[in-house]
Amino acid sequence: MSIRNEFQRQAIAAHVAQRLAGPARAILGFQELLIEQARDLGLPHMQPDLERIGTAARQLNGLIDHLLDGTACSPEVPLAEAEARLRHDLRTPLNAIIGYSEMLLEDARDAHEHPLKEDLGVILAAAGELLKQVDAIAGLSRGPAIEMLQSGEQSEIDAAGLERLLFTTKHDAWPDQGGRILVVDDVASNRDLLSRRLRREGHRVVAAESGLSALARLAEDEFDLILLDILMPDMNGIEMLSRLKSEDRWRHVPVIMISGLSDVAAVAKCIEAGADDYLTKPFNPVLLRARINSTLEKKRWLDREHRYLQRIETEKRRADTLIHAILPDQIVNRLQDGEEIIADRFEEVSILFADIVGFSAIAKRLPPSDLVSRLDGMFSRFDLLTEQHRVEKIKTIGDAYMAACGIPEPAADHADRIVALAKSMLESLRDLPPERDRFRVRIGIHSGPVVAGLIGRLRFVYDVWGETVNIASRLESQGVADGIQISEATRRSLRGQWTLEPRCALDLRGIGPIETYLVQ
Repeated sequence: MSIRNEFQRQAIAAHVAQRLAGPARAILGFQELLIEQARDLGLPHMQPDLERIGTAARQLNGLIDHLLDGTACSPEVPLAEAEARLRHDLRTPLNAIIGYSEMLLEDARDAHEHPLKEDLGVILAAAGELLKQVDAIAGLSRGPAIEMLQSGEQSEIDAAGLERLLFTTKHDAWPDQGGRILVVDDVASNRDLLSRRLRREGHRVVAAESGLSALARLAEDEFDLILLDILMPDMNGIEMLSRLKSEDRWRHVPVIMISGLSDVAAVAKCIEAGADDYLTKPFNPVLLRARINSTLEKKRWLDREHRYLQRIETEKRRADTLIHAILPDQIVNRLQDGEEIIADRFEEVSILFADIVGFSAIAKRLPPSDLVSRLDGMFSRFDLLTEQHRVEKIKTIGDAYMAACGIPEPAADHADRIVALAKSMLESLRDLPPERDRFRVRIGIHSGPVVAGLIGRLRFVYDVWGETVNIASRLESQGVADGIQISEATRRSLRGQWTLEPRCALDLRGIGPIETYLVQ
Protein backbone atom coordinates (compact mmCIF):
# COMPACT_ATOMS: atom_id res chain seq x y z
CA MET A 1 0.00 0.00 0.00
CA SER A 2 1.40 3.37 -0.96
CA ILE A 3 0.94 6.22 1.45
CA ARG A 4 0.54 9.64 -0.06
CA ASN A 5 1.57 11.85 2.82
CA GLU A 6 2.47 11.96 6.45
CA PHE A 7 -1.09 12.70 7.46
CA GLN A 8 -2.31 9.50 5.93
CA ARG A 9 0.53 7.51 7.47
CA GLN A 10 -0.33 8.86 10.91
CA ALA A 11 -4.01 8.17 10.33
CA ILE A 12 -3.29 4.60 9.39
CA ALA A 13 -0.99 4.10 12.35
CA ALA A 14 -3.56 5.53 14.73
CA HIS A 15 -6.39 3.54 13.30
CA VAL A 16 -4.38 0.30 13.25
CA ALA A 17 -3.27 0.83 16.83
CA GLN A 18 -6.78 1.64 18.00
CA ARG A 19 -8.87 -0.78 15.98
CA LEU A 20 -6.61 -3.69 15.20
CA ALA A 21 -3.80 -3.98 17.69
CA GLY A 22 -6.03 -3.98 20.77
CA PRO A 23 -8.39 -6.77 19.73
CA ALA A 24 -5.52 -8.79 18.28
CA ARG A 25 -3.55 -8.59 21.54
CA ALA A 26 -6.73 -9.53 23.43
CA ILE A 27 -7.23 -12.62 21.30
CA LEU A 28 -3.72 -13.80 22.05
CA GLY A 29 -4.17 -13.13 25.75
CA PHE A 30 -7.47 -14.99 25.98
CA GLN A 31 -6.00 -17.87 23.99
CA GLU A 32 -3.24 -18.23 26.58
CA LEU A 33 -5.86 -18.10 29.31
CA LEU A 34 -7.94 -20.78 27.64
CA ILE A 35 -4.90 -23.05 27.35
CA GLU A 36 -4.51 -22.90 31.13
CA GLN A 37 -8.25 -23.38 31.73
CA ALA A 38 -8.48 -26.40 29.46
CA ARG A 39 -5.49 -27.95 31.23
CA ASP A 40 -6.99 -27.30 34.67
CA LEU A 41 -10.39 -28.68 33.62
CA GLY A 42 -8.85 -31.87 32.23
CA LEU A 43 -9.81 -31.18 28.60
CA PRO A 44 -6.69 -32.20 26.69
CA HIS A 45 -8.62 -32.80 23.45
CA MET A 46 -9.11 -29.02 23.19
CA GLN A 47 -5.41 -28.26 23.35
CA PRO A 48 -4.61 -28.78 19.63
CA ASP A 49 -7.31 -26.38 18.48
CA LEU A 50 -6.35 -23.84 21.11
CA GLU A 51 -2.76 -24.06 19.88
CA ARG A 52 -4.01 -23.41 16.35
CA ILE A 53 -5.85 -20.32 17.57
CA GLY A 54 -2.61 -19.18 19.20
CA THR A 55 -0.63 -19.73 16.00
CA ALA A 56 -3.15 -17.72 13.99
CA ALA A 57 -3.26 -14.99 16.65
CA ARG A 58 0.52 -14.63 16.58
CA GLN A 59 0.45 -14.47 12.78
CA LEU A 60 -2.23 -11.77 12.97
CA ASN A 61 -0.28 -9.74 15.53
CA GLY A 62 2.82 -10.00 13.35
CA LEU A 63 0.94 -8.56 10.38
CA ILE A 64 -0.41 -5.73 12.51
CA ASP A 65 3.10 -4.97 13.77
CA HIS A 66 4.23 -4.64 10.15
CA LEU A 67 1.32 -2.28 9.50
CA LEU A 68 2.36 -0.18 12.46
CA ASP A 69 6.00 0.08 11.40
CA GLY A 70 5.05 0.70 7.74
CA THR A 71 6.66 -2.46 6.28
CA ALA A 72 3.45 -4.35 5.45
CA CYS A 73 3.59 -3.70 1.71
CA SER A 74 6.27 -2.75 -0.79
CA PRO A 75 5.88 0.67 -2.45
CA GLU A 76 6.53 -0.99 -5.84
CA VAL A 77 3.43 -3.14 -5.57
CA PRO A 78 0.40 -1.66 -7.40
CA LEU A 79 -2.22 -0.20 -5.08
CA ALA A 80 -5.10 -2.56 -5.98
CA GLU A 81 -2.88 -5.64 -5.69
CA ALA A 82 -1.48 -4.45 -2.38
CA GLU A 83 -4.96 -3.91 -0.93
CA ALA A 84 -6.13 -7.32 -2.12
CA ARG A 85 -3.09 -8.98 -0.60
CA LEU A 86 -3.55 -7.09 2.68
CA ARG A 87 -7.19 -8.19 2.95
CA HIS A 88 -6.22 -11.76 2.17
CA ASP A 89 -3.34 -11.81 4.67
CA LEU A 90 -5.44 -10.33 7.48
CA ARG A 91 -8.47 -12.50 6.84
CA THR A 92 -6.51 -15.76 6.70
CA PRO A 93 -5.54 -15.88 10.40
CA LEU A 94 -8.92 -14.38 11.33
CA ASN A 95 -10.59 -17.19 9.47
CA ALA A 96 -8.64 -19.74 11.48
CA ILE A 97 -9.30 -17.96 14.78
CA ILE A 98 -13.04 -17.71 14.22
CA GLY A 99 -13.41 -21.19 12.81
CA TYR A 100 -11.53 -23.02 15.56
CA SER A 101 -13.18 -20.86 18.21
CA GLU A 102 -16.64 -21.74 16.87
CA MET A 103 -15.90 -25.43 17.00
CA LEU A 104 -14.44 -25.18 20.49
CA LEU A 105 -17.47 -23.18 21.58
CA GLU A 106 -19.74 -25.96 20.43
CA ASP A 107 -17.66 -28.47 22.38
CA ALA A 108 -17.71 -26.24 25.44
CA ARG A 109 -21.50 -25.92 25.23
CA ASP A 110 -21.82 -29.69 25.03
CA ALA A 111 -19.50 -30.08 28.04
CA HIS A 112 -21.29 -27.24 29.94
CA GLU A 113 -17.96 -25.51 30.55
CA HIS A 114 -19.15 -21.94 31.20
CA PRO A 115 -15.72 -20.32 31.74
CA LEU A 116 -14.51 -21.58 28.40
CA LYS A 117 -17.68 -20.39 26.69
CA GLU A 118 -17.26 -16.88 28.02
CA ASP A 119 -13.63 -16.57 26.95
CA LEU A 120 -14.30 -18.07 23.56
CA GLY A 121 -17.14 -15.57 23.18
CA VAL A 122 -14.70 -12.76 23.86
CA ILE A 123 -12.32 -14.08 21.21
CA LEU A 124 -15.12 -14.33 18.68
CA ALA A 125 -16.31 -10.81 19.46
CA ALA A 126 -12.79 -9.46 19.10
CA ALA A 127 -12.30 -11.32 15.85
CA GLY A 128 -15.61 -9.97 14.58
CA GLU A 129 -14.49 -6.44 15.40
CA LEU A 130 -11.20 -7.00 13.61
CA LEU A 131 -12.96 -8.41 10.60
CA LYS A 132 -15.08 -5.29 10.36
CA GLN A 133 -11.96 -3.15 10.24
CA VAL A 134 -10.06 -5.09 7.58
CA ASP A 135 -11.64 -3.44 4.56
CA ALA A 136 -11.36 -0.01 6.13
CA ILE A 137 -7.66 -0.50 6.82
CA ALA A 138 -7.00 -1.78 3.31
CA GLY A 139 -8.59 1.34 1.81
CA LEU A 140 -6.84 3.87 3.98
CA SER A 141 -4.24 4.63 1.33
CA ARG A 142 -6.92 6.51 -0.57
CA GLY A 143 -7.69 9.95 0.78
CA PRO A 144 -11.50 9.70 0.62
CA ALA A 145 -11.34 6.43 2.51
CA ILE A 146 -10.32 8.29 5.62
CA GLU A 147 -13.47 10.38 5.51
CA MET A 148 -15.51 7.26 4.90
CA LEU A 149 -13.83 5.64 7.87
CA GLN A 150 -14.61 8.57 10.12
CA SER A 151 -18.28 8.65 9.11
CA GLY A 152 -18.41 4.86 9.38
CA GLU A 153 -17.23 5.01 12.97
CA GLN A 154 -20.14 7.29 13.86
CA SER A 155 -22.67 4.83 12.50
CA GLU A 156 -20.87 1.74 13.64
CA ILE A 157 -22.77 -1.51 13.20
CA ASP A 158 -22.96 -3.81 16.15
CA ALA A 159 -21.25 -6.71 14.36
CA ALA A 160 -20.68 -8.61 17.57
CA GLY A 161 -24.35 -8.35 18.46
CA LEU A 162 -25.34 -9.54 15.02
CA GLU A 163 -22.87 -12.39 15.34
CA ARG A 164 -24.40 -13.44 18.67
CA LEU A 165 -27.85 -13.25 17.13
CA LEU A 166 -26.79 -15.50 14.27
CA PHE A 167 -25.23 -17.98 16.66
CA THR A 168 -28.34 -18.15 18.80
CA THR A 169 -30.53 -18.76 15.74
CA LYS A 170 -31.72 -22.31 15.56
CA HIS A 171 -30.02 -24.10 12.68
CA ASP A 172 -32.07 -26.02 10.20
CA ALA A 173 -31.27 -29.67 10.07
CA TRP A 174 -28.96 -30.78 7.29
CA PRO A 175 -30.39 -33.19 4.79
CA ASP A 176 -29.68 -36.82 5.60
CA GLN A 177 -27.65 -37.21 2.45
CA GLY A 178 -24.28 -35.47 2.71
CA GLY A 179 -22.31 -34.45 -0.32
CA ARG A 180 -18.83 -35.25 -1.55
CA ILE A 181 -16.99 -31.95 -1.44
CA LEU A 182 -13.57 -30.92 -2.74
CA VAL A 183 -11.99 -28.10 -0.72
CA VAL A 184 -9.25 -26.21 -2.59
CA ASP A 185 -7.19 -23.74 -0.55
CA ASP A 186 -3.46 -23.11 -0.35
CA VAL A 187 -3.62 -22.21 3.36
CA ALA A 188 -3.37 -25.35 5.47
CA SER A 189 -5.36 -23.97 8.40
CA ASN A 190 -8.19 -22.93 6.11
CA ARG A 191 -8.31 -26.39 4.54
CA ASP A 192 -8.22 -28.13 7.88
CA LEU A 193 -10.82 -25.88 9.45
CA LEU A 194 -13.27 -26.05 6.58
CA SER A 195 -12.80 -29.78 6.11
CA ARG A 196 -13.43 -30.53 9.75
CA ARG A 197 -16.52 -28.36 9.84
CA LEU A 198 -17.95 -30.00 6.73
CA ARG A 199 -17.18 -33.50 8.00
CA ARG A 200 -18.90 -32.63 11.23
CA GLU A 201 -21.96 -31.77 9.16
CA GLY A 202 -21.94 -35.20 7.55
CA HIS A 203 -20.15 -34.49 4.29
CA ARG A 204 -17.32 -36.47 2.76
CA VAL A 205 -14.45 -34.07 2.19
CA VAL A 206 -11.28 -34.20 0.12
CA ALA A 207 -8.80 -31.32 0.37
CA ALA A 208 -6.35 -30.02 -2.22
CA GLU A 209 -3.64 -27.45 -1.60
CA SER A 210 -3.51 -26.00 -5.14
CA GLY A 211 -5.35 -25.78 -8.42
CA LEU A 212 -3.18 -28.42 -10.06
CA SER A 213 -3.63 -30.76 -7.12
CA ALA A 214 -7.39 -30.21 -7.30
CA LEU A 215 -7.46 -31.11 -11.00
CA ALA A 216 -5.61 -34.33 -10.18
CA ARG A 217 -8.21 -35.14 -7.51
CA LEU A 218 -11.03 -34.42 -9.94
CA ALA A 219 -9.50 -36.78 -12.47
CA GLU A 220 -9.57 -39.57 -9.89
CA ASP A 221 -12.97 -39.10 -8.30
CA GLU A 222 -16.38 -37.47 -8.64
CA PHE A 223 -17.57 -34.59 -6.45
CA ASP A 224 -20.90 -32.92 -5.74
CA LEU A 225 -19.42 -29.53 -4.93
CA ILE A 226 -16.10 -27.66 -5.12
CA LEU A 227 -15.15 -24.95 -2.64
CA LEU A 228 -12.46 -23.02 -4.48
CA ASP A 229 -10.11 -20.36 -3.14
CA ILE A 230 -9.24 -17.46 -5.45
CA LEU A 231 -5.72 -16.62 -4.38
CA MET A 232 -3.47 -19.62 -4.98
CA PRO A 233 0.16 -19.78 -6.10
CA ASP A 234 0.17 -22.09 -9.14
CA MET A 235 -3.27 -21.52 -10.62
CA ASN A 236 -5.63 -18.89 -9.29
CA GLY A 237 -9.29 -19.65 -8.69
CA ILE A 238 -10.54 -17.84 -11.79
CA GLU A 239 -8.16 -19.82 -14.01
CA MET A 240 -9.19 -23.09 -12.43
CA LEU A 241 -12.86 -22.18 -12.71
CA SER A 242 -12.41 -21.54 -16.42
CA ARG A 243 -10.68 -24.90 -16.76
CA LEU A 244 -13.55 -26.67 -14.96
CA LYS A 245 -16.22 -25.07 -17.13
CA SER A 246 -14.33 -25.90 -20.32
CA GLU A 247 -14.34 -29.66 -19.59
CA ASP A 248 -17.56 -31.61 -20.18
CA ARG A 249 -16.80 -34.02 -17.33
CA TRP A 250 -16.52 -31.20 -14.76
CA ARG A 251 -18.81 -28.53 -16.18
CA HIS A 252 -21.85 -29.69 -14.20
CA VAL A 253 -20.06 -29.73 -10.81
CA PRO A 254 -21.14 -26.62 -8.86
CA VAL A 255 -18.40 -24.31 -7.58
CA ILE A 256 -18.57 -21.95 -4.62
CA MET A 257 -15.70 -19.48 -4.61
CA ILE A 258 -14.13 -18.75 -1.24
CA SER A 259 -11.93 -15.75 -0.68
CA GLY A 260 -10.89 -12.98 1.61
CA LEU A 261 -11.61 -10.60 -1.25
CA SER A 262 -14.97 -8.94 -0.83
CA ASP A 263 -14.79 -6.56 -3.80
CA VAL A 264 -17.86 -6.54 -6.01
CA ALA A 265 -15.54 -6.83 -9.02
CA ALA A 266 -14.08 -10.08 -7.69
CA VAL A 267 -17.53 -11.52 -7.00
CA ALA A 268 -18.80 -10.46 -10.43
CA LYS A 269 -15.74 -11.93 -12.14
CA CYS A 270 -16.27 -15.30 -10.46
CA ILE A 271 -19.99 -15.40 -11.27
CA GLU A 272 -19.27 -14.48 -14.90
CA ALA A 273 -16.69 -17.27 -15.06
CA GLY A 274 -19.33 -19.79 -13.99
CA ALA A 275 -19.20 -19.89 -10.19
CA ASP A 276 -22.46 -20.82 -8.50
CA ASP A 277 -21.88 -18.77 -5.39
CA TYR A 278 -19.33 -16.70 -3.49
CA LEU A 279 -18.32 -16.77 0.15
CA THR A 280 -15.92 -14.47 1.91
CA LYS A 281 -13.53 -15.55 4.63
CA PRO A 282 -13.90 -16.02 7.49
CA PHE A 283 -17.10 -17.93 7.02
CA ASN A 284 -20.27 -17.30 8.87
CA PRO A 285 -21.27 -20.87 9.78
CA VAL A 286 -24.97 -20.24 9.20
CA LEU A 287 -24.32 -18.69 5.79
CA LEU A 288 -21.85 -21.43 4.92
CA ARG A 289 -24.39 -24.07 5.87
CA ALA A 290 -27.17 -22.41 3.88
CA ARG A 291 -25.07 -21.87 0.74
CA ILE A 292 -23.69 -25.42 0.68
CA ASN A 293 -27.08 -26.92 1.46
CA SER A 294 -28.72 -24.93 -1.33
CA THR A 295 -26.00 -25.74 -3.85
CA LEU A 296 -26.01 -29.46 -3.07
CA GLU A 297 -29.80 -29.58 -3.35
CA LYS A 298 -29.57 -27.86 -6.73
CA LYS A 299 -26.92 -30.39 -7.76
CA ARG A 300 -29.20 -33.27 -6.72
CA TRP A 301 -32.02 -31.88 -8.84
CA LEU A 302 -29.66 -31.48 -11.78
CA ASP A 303 -28.46 -35.07 -11.29
CA ARG A 304 -32.06 -36.26 -11.27
CA GLU A 305 -32.76 -34.28 -14.41
CA HIS A 306 -29.63 -35.71 -16.02
CA ARG A 307 -30.70 -39.28 -15.12
CA TYR A 308 -34.20 -38.68 -16.46
CA LEU A 309 -32.79 -37.29 -19.71
CA GLN A 310 -30.48 -40.30 -20.01
CA ARG A 311 -33.43 -42.64 -19.43
CA ILE A 312 -35.49 -40.79 -22.03
CA GLU A 313 -32.58 -40.97 -24.47
CA THR A 314 -32.19 -44.71 -23.83
CA GLU A 315 -35.89 -45.31 -24.39
CA LYS A 316 -35.79 -43.18 -27.52
CA ARG A 317 -32.86 -45.23 -28.86
CA ARG A 318 -34.76 -48.44 -28.11
CA ALA A 319 -37.84 -47.11 -29.86
CA ASP A 320 -35.76 -45.99 -32.84
CA THR A 321 -34.07 -49.39 -33.03
CA LEU A 322 -37.45 -51.10 -32.91
CA ILE A 323 -39.05 -48.93 -35.57
CA HIS A 324 -35.98 -49.29 -37.83
CA ALA A 325 -36.30 -53.08 -37.44
CA ILE A 326 -39.90 -52.87 -38.64
CA LEU A 327 -39.70 -50.22 -41.34
CA PRO A 328 -37.14 -49.19 -43.99
CA ASP A 329 -34.91 -46.31 -42.92
CA GLN A 330 -36.29 -44.03 -45.63
CA ILE A 331 -39.85 -44.57 -44.39
CA VAL A 332 -38.81 -43.87 -40.78
CA ASN A 333 -37.20 -40.62 -41.89
CA ARG A 334 -40.34 -39.56 -43.72
CA LEU A 335 -42.46 -40.33 -40.65
CA GLN A 336 -40.09 -38.34 -38.43
CA ASP A 337 -40.33 -35.44 -40.90
CA GLY A 338 -44.08 -35.38 -40.28
CA GLU A 339 -45.38 -37.20 -43.36
CA GLU A 340 -48.64 -38.85 -42.34
CA ILE A 341 -49.69 -40.79 -45.46
CA ILE A 342 -46.97 -42.76 -47.18
CA ALA A 343 -48.01 -44.33 -50.50
CA ASP A 344 -45.80 -44.58 -53.60
CA ARG A 345 -45.91 -46.24 -56.98
CA PHE A 346 -42.78 -47.95 -58.31
CA GLU A 347 -42.52 -49.08 -61.92
CA GLU A 348 -39.57 -51.45 -61.66
CA VAL A 349 -39.56 -53.72 -58.63
CA SER A 350 -38.77 -57.39 -58.04
CA ILE A 351 -40.86 -59.37 -55.56
CA LEU A 352 -39.75 -62.64 -53.91
CA PHE A 353 -41.87 -65.24 -52.16
CA ALA A 354 -40.40 -68.24 -50.34
CA ASP A 355 -42.50 -70.99 -48.82
CA ILE A 356 -41.67 -74.19 -46.96
CA VAL A 357 -42.49 -77.38 -48.81
CA GLY A 358 -44.67 -79.80 -46.80
CA PHE A 359 -44.85 -77.47 -43.84
CA SER A 360 -48.21 -78.77 -42.53
CA ALA A 361 -46.87 -82.32 -42.22
CA ILE A 362 -43.70 -81.11 -40.49
CA ALA A 363 -45.72 -78.94 -38.10
CA LYS A 364 -47.77 -81.96 -37.02
CA ARG A 365 -44.67 -83.95 -36.15
CA LEU A 366 -42.67 -81.32 -34.28
CA PRO A 367 -43.38 -79.99 -30.75
CA PRO A 368 -44.53 -76.36 -30.90
CA SER A 369 -41.39 -75.01 -29.25
CA ASP A 370 -39.17 -76.91 -31.68
CA LEU A 371 -41.23 -75.75 -34.65
CA VAL A 372 -41.15 -72.08 -33.62
CA SER A 373 -37.45 -72.31 -32.85
CA ARG A 374 -36.72 -73.71 -36.32
CA LEU A 375 -38.87 -71.08 -38.03
CA ASP A 376 -37.17 -68.36 -36.03
CA GLY A 377 -33.73 -69.69 -36.96
CA MET A 378 -34.56 -69.85 -40.66
CA PHE A 379 -36.25 -66.47 -40.88
CA SER A 380 -33.48 -64.86 -38.87
CA ARG A 381 -30.92 -66.13 -41.38
CA PHE A 382 -33.11 -64.81 -44.21
CA ASP A 383 -33.29 -61.42 -42.47
CA LEU A 384 -29.51 -61.20 -42.36
CA LEU A 385 -29.27 -62.14 -46.02
CA THR A 386 -31.71 -59.40 -47.03
CA GLU A 387 -29.41 -56.87 -45.34
CA GLN A 388 -26.38 -58.30 -47.11
CA HIS A 389 -28.06 -58.07 -50.52
CA ARG A 390 -29.74 -54.71 -49.76
CA VAL A 391 -33.21 -56.11 -50.23
CA GLU A 392 -36.22 -55.04 -48.14
CA LYS A 393 -37.90 -57.75 -46.11
CA ILE A 394 -41.62 -57.06 -46.34
CA LYS A 395 -43.13 -59.63 -43.96
CA THR A 396 -43.57 -63.27 -43.03
CA ILE A 397 -46.96 -64.86 -43.67
CA GLY A 398 -47.18 -68.07 -41.71
CA ASP A 399 -44.35 -70.18 -43.10
CA ALA A 400 -43.89 -67.88 -46.14
CA TYR A 401 -41.31 -65.13 -46.51
CA MET A 402 -41.78 -62.06 -48.71
CA ALA A 403 -39.13 -59.59 -49.84
CA ALA A 404 -38.88 -56.80 -52.40
CA CYS A 405 -36.05 -54.95 -54.16
CA GLY A 406 -36.42 -51.52 -55.76
CA ILE A 407 -38.45 -50.02 -52.89
CA PRO A 408 -38.51 -47.63 -51.17
CA GLU A 409 -35.45 -46.51 -53.18
CA PRO A 410 -35.51 -47.44 -56.89
CA ALA A 411 -32.63 -49.72 -57.91
CA ALA A 412 -31.55 -50.52 -61.47
CA ASP A 413 -30.20 -53.94 -60.40
CA HIS A 414 -33.30 -54.93 -58.43
CA ALA A 415 -33.69 -58.27 -60.30
CA ASP A 416 -30.02 -59.26 -59.87
CA ARG A 417 -30.05 -58.48 -56.16
CA ILE A 418 -33.20 -60.42 -55.42
CA VAL A 419 -32.06 -63.47 -57.43
CA ALA A 420 -28.75 -63.37 -55.52
CA LEU A 421 -30.76 -63.27 -52.30
CA ALA A 422 -32.78 -66.29 -53.38
CA LYS A 423 -29.64 -68.31 -54.09
CA SER A 424 -28.19 -67.34 -50.68
CA MET A 425 -31.41 -68.42 -48.96
CA LEU A 426 -31.24 -71.86 -50.54
CA GLU A 427 -27.54 -72.20 -49.71
CA SER A 428 -28.20 -71.30 -46.08
CA LEU A 429 -30.66 -74.20 -45.84
CA ARG A 430 -28.36 -76.65 -47.62
CA ASP A 431 -25.65 -75.93 -45.03
CA LEU A 432 -27.88 -77.29 -42.24
CA PRO A 433 -27.32 -80.88 -41.02
CA PRO A 434 -29.43 -83.39 -42.99
CA GLU A 435 -32.42 -84.64 -41.03
CA ARG A 436 -35.94 -85.86 -41.69
CA ASP A 437 -37.67 -82.56 -40.99
CA ARG A 438 -35.16 -80.23 -42.63
CA PHE A 439 -36.89 -77.24 -44.17
CA ARG A 440 -36.93 -77.06 -47.99
CA VAL A 441 -38.36 -74.00 -49.70
CA ARG A 442 -39.80 -73.01 -53.07
CA ILE A 443 -38.97 -69.52 -54.31
CA GLY A 444 -40.84 -67.47 -56.90
CA ILE A 445 -39.76 -64.08 -58.30
CA HIS A 446 -41.53 -61.63 -60.60
CA SER A 447 -40.71 -58.06 -61.61
CA GLY A 448 -42.99 -55.18 -62.48
CA PRO A 449 -44.84 -52.19 -61.04
CA VAL A 450 -46.20 -52.12 -57.46
CA VAL A 451 -47.79 -49.71 -55.04
CA ALA A 452 -46.05 -49.52 -51.67
CA GLY A 453 -47.19 -47.79 -48.53
CA LEU A 454 -47.60 -47.73 -44.81
CA ILE A 455 -50.87 -49.00 -43.36
CA GLY A 456 -52.30 -49.37 -39.87
CA ARG A 457 -52.04 -47.38 -36.66
CA LEU A 458 -51.33 -50.34 -34.40
CA ARG A 459 -48.72 -52.88 -35.53
CA PHE A 460 -48.38 -50.91 -38.75
CA VAL A 461 -46.57 -52.44 -41.68
CA TYR A 462 -44.88 -51.26 -44.86
CA ASP A 463 -46.50 -53.42 -47.57
CA VAL A 464 -46.70 -53.72 -51.37
CA TRP A 465 -49.70 -54.41 -53.60
CA GLY A 466 -50.38 -55.07 -57.24
CA GLU A 467 -50.39 -57.75 -59.94
CA THR A 468 -46.63 -58.13 -59.63
CA VAL A 469 -47.08 -59.40 -56.07
CA ASN A 470 -49.77 -61.88 -57.09
CA ILE A 471 -47.69 -63.28 -59.95
CA ALA A 472 -44.63 -63.70 -57.71
CA SER A 473 -46.80 -65.62 -55.23
CA ARG A 474 -48.14 -67.89 -58.02
CA LEU A 475 -44.62 -68.54 -59.27
CA GLU A 476 -43.65 -69.67 -55.78
CA SER A 477 -46.70 -71.90 -55.28
CA GLN A 478 -46.10 -73.59 -58.65
CA GLY A 479 -42.37 -73.79 -58.25
CA VAL A 480 -40.12 -76.68 -57.26
CA ALA A 481 -38.52 -77.58 -53.89
CA ASP A 482 -35.02 -76.10 -53.44
CA GLY A 483 -35.57 -74.18 -56.66
CA ILE A 484 -35.93 -70.55 -57.80
CA GLN A 485 -38.59 -69.90 -60.44
CA ILE A 486 -38.55 -66.51 -62.15
CA SER A 487 -40.80 -64.92 -64.75
CA GLU A 488 -39.93 -63.67 -68.23
CA ALA A 489 -40.22 -60.11 -66.88
CA THR A 490 -37.58 -60.82 -64.26
CA ARG A 491 -35.33 -62.49 -66.81
CA ARG A 492 -35.48 -59.35 -68.96
CA SER A 493 -34.62 -57.20 -65.97
CA LEU A 494 -31.47 -59.17 -65.08
CA ARG A 495 -28.23 -57.38 -65.90
CA GLY A 496 -25.76 -59.97 -64.72
CA GLN A 497 -24.78 -63.32 -66.17
CA TRP A 498 -27.10 -65.96 -64.73
CA THR A 499 -27.62 -69.56 -65.82
CA LEU A 500 -31.31 -70.02 -66.48
CA GLU A 501 -33.23 -73.13 -67.49
CA PRO A 502 -36.51 -72.53 -69.36
CA ARG A 503 -39.23 -74.41 -67.57
CA CYS A 504 -42.77 -73.92 -68.88
CA ALA A 505 -45.44 -71.34 -69.62
CA LEU A 506 -47.81 -70.91 -66.69
CA ASP A 507 -51.38 -69.93 -67.53
CA LEU A 508 -52.44 -67.62 -64.73
CA ARG A 509 -56.13 -66.88 -64.40
CA GLY A 510 -56.92 -63.29 -65.33
CA ILE A 511 -53.36 -62.75 -66.56
CA GLY A 512 -52.68 -65.33 -69.22
CA PRO A 513 -49.61 -67.43 -69.95
CA ILE A 514 -46.17 -66.27 -68.83
CA GLU A 515 -42.85 -67.92 -69.53
CA THR A 516 -40.88 -69.13 -66.51
CA TYR A 517 -37.28 -70.11 -65.84
CA LEU A 518 -35.38 -71.94 -63.10
CA VAL A 519 -32.21 -70.28 -61.82
CA GLN A 520 -29.35 -72.81 -61.74
